[in-house]
Amino acid sequence: MLRKAKIKDIKEIQELINSFARQDIMLARSLNELYENIRDFWVVEANGKIRGCAAMHISWDDLAEIKSVAVSKKYHGKGIGRELVEACLKEAVDLGANKVFVLTYKPEYFKKFGFKRVKNATLPHKIWAECINCCKFPNCQETALLKIL
Repeated sequence: MLRKAKIKDIKEIQELINSFARQDIMLARSLNELYENIRDFWVVEANGKIRGCAAMHISWDDLAEIKSVAVSKKYHGKGIGRELVEACLKEAVDLGANKVFVLTYKPEYFKKFGFKRVKNATLPHKIWAECINCCKFPNCQETALLKIL
């Protein structure tokens, strides 16, 4: 079942995200960061457990970011990631965003949704505020992609 995240979901969301971060294919998220941004998160729940999550965050003027897209390995290939990304894109449209970007280690996945690779420098400086606190800064290997809505 797709729904907006609740406070009770945060620890499961963190474990899901950080399980991929430990494999160096996603950025880790702290509990503090997740609690502060809970309203950005969508989850898919099955059998009382969080099976996938994604966040849609308004970054600037008409620009939104989709981040922290994670699906439990056991549930890969079942459409959960697609459902989460589509919910984020719809919410971005509903809020009035005209563009959505992602910073990802998996650019091919987002290209399926119509995202196109862009140079990191084309994104507003405001989005890099989060990057300064990242353990991978300044040697980030994420790819920037943008979708015009």
